[in-house]
Amino acid sequence: MSLPPGFLDELKSRTSLAQVVGRKVTWDQRKSNPGKGDLWAPCPFHQEKTASFHVDDRKGFYYCFGCHAKGDLFSFVRETENVGFMEAVEILAKEAGMQMPARDPKAQEKADRRTQLVDVMEQAVQFFRLQLKTGSAGAARDYLAGRGLDDATLDRWEIGFAPPGWQNLWDHLTGKGVEADLILAAGLAKPSNQGKKPYDTFRDRIMFPIRDARGRAIAFGGRAMDPTDNAKYLNSPETELFDKGRSLYNLGPAREAAGARPLIVAEGYMDVIALSEAGFKSTVAPLGTAITEDQLQLLWRMHDEPIIALDGDNAGLRAAMRVIDLALPLLEAGKALRFCLMPEGQDPDDLLKAQGAGAMQKLIDQSIPLVQLLWRRETEGKTFDSPERKAALDRALREAILKVRDRSLQRHYGEEVNRLRRSLFDGARPQSKGSWQPRGARFQPVKPMVETKASSLAATNAAFEEQLKEAVILATLVTHPELVDEFEADLERLETTKPEHELVRQALISVDGSNREEIEAFCGADALEKLFAPRHVRICPGVQPNVDKDMAAMSVAEELAKLSARRGARSEIEDAARDIEGLADEGLTWRLRQVAEGLTTAGKAGREDKTEYDTGSNGARLSRDEKRDFDALIERIDYSKGGRKDRR
Repeated sequence: MSLPPGFLDELKSRTSLAQVVGRKVTWDQRKSNPGKGDLWAPCPFHQEKTASFHVDDRKGFYYCFGCHAKGDLFSFVRETENVGFMEAVEILAKEAGMQMPARDPKAQEKADRRTQLVDVMEQAVQFFRLQLKTGSAGAARDYLAGRGLDDATLDRWEIGFAPPGWQNLWDHLTGKGVEADLILAAGLAKPSNQGKKPYDTFRDRIMFPIRDARGRAIAFGGRAMDPTDNAKYLNSPETELFDKGRSLYNLGPAREAAGARPLIVAEGYMDVIALSEAGFKSTVAPLGTAITEDQLQLLWRMHDEPIIALDGDNAGLRAAMRVIDLALPLLEAGKALRFCLMPEGQDPDDLLKAQGAGAMQKLIDQSIPLVQLLWRRETEGKTFDSPERKAALDRALREAILKVRDRSLQRHYGEEVNRLRRSLFDGARPQSKGSWQPRGARFQPVKPMVETKASSLAATNAAFEEQLKEAVILATLVTHPELVDEFEADLERLETTKPEHELVRQALISVDGSNREEIEAFCGADALEKLFAPRHVRICPGVQPNVDKDMAAMSVAEELAKLSARRGARSEIEDAARDIEGLADEGLTWRLRQVAEGLTTAGKAGREDKTEYDTGSNGARLSRDEKRDFDALIERIDYSKGGRKDRR
């Protein structure tokens, strides 16, 4: 649907972003200045206690310094209400008392049909609820009572019953005047292939209504009462209303409760009901299938770190392992998963009945991050008593980590896996002087590479040099904001080392059509003053007022390349220094060779500098002390044998 010119502008002028956001957050009165439209609150998009979510009501945009959520009036409604753009416009227009423009006939026809289907689904909900109170539902009521669901709980969750028989719902709806094609399109009945009238999709089943984020009934889940039924649980077929892979059970109520509470992902309807009734209101479940990518993205829109709480049996563990492979390529900074492992043979409902909400809370508090479950998958029940088995483990872990697309996160995953690997293998390595070693083994303890005051000073100097490079990059972009779009991806990846640098980086990313005044308004004059304070920054070519755009862009690109290569080389050296405590494996040797080749083949960039060494053709350099430590590390590796030199 196209909107007439000026409609959105008028809607914005009639609507206050602060009012819309204020329905979802509690403003920090000490930090906020409502008179200037400067408001702060804990972020509604992720769990936090501090007020890092900023709203500029005058300019009409918001930004979170924690999870980096940003946008305007429409994006806020879209994200918090889980609706499309046009639905967000409709919600805001209704609140502002504005009449939405007439839709084109086809769009209106489609919307009318969806409304009709929702109405048919609501009639089915009421029919099934009434049937639960009849004589034919006695066994279903006994089953539900045995699961601990009283009448009030049944009403809250609108649980019903589809009686035995082929056309009970069909006859009821057609008797109410509902058109046959709507009943079929809603997935409530199926056409007969024997020339008879259609038959009900659900028969002799306990019925759980499935609603979308806006509370509209879109499908059903049915549990069979007949133990011989081929399908214990049966969901509605996919329809114009229902996409199984993009829906979650209890989505709307869980989204409202998420934020201050953890978001729990259980396996089935009864687990969701049991957890919610026990106080864990922000609980959802996928609909009878493994979690999909769309469902995972939906979960992350509700909470930054959902907790997967699957059953403690083999099927539950297999499901958790499948989630690992799905999630790895989608992970990014601020978007993670944790896993709550149920006791063997129990699901959340069983645990709550046996031990209560306290036991469940304890398990949630002990939930483990994805990387630890990945490690468990690759190591549990296996023995690594040979080089071949260790190499196979390294390969499996390396292949898994390479699926992580976020380079920074990939590096942190590698560091954690290295730590776990060292813990596994070092724990089996002889430590005492008199313990057994293979004949001819002459391994000596490796002393720390950095243990002198001079080395500590060198590390400090190296960090200061990196801070200067960060400052030059950011200061040049502040001076030439027209370059921000060109370097936006680099800014997103840039890891800053000082708070004022981070404030400026966020401002450059967040303020569209940036200029110096808007950037200063976003991050504060103090941050810019500190950024431009170092003399090295003030005299660099990119910040000079008369330098042209191309020269400034070259300056930013060169400093980014130097900083990236410098940090990459140092990271490899630090990783290798840790790994060398054990026998050098193939991966360690390869990493050192890569850095060594960079040091050997690099050409000089810019001026000659006797205190730095090139690490690549882009001109990134290591300090003299870093080069010395690297040379010492290389000296301890015998590349001809792929292992450590004999250093008695």
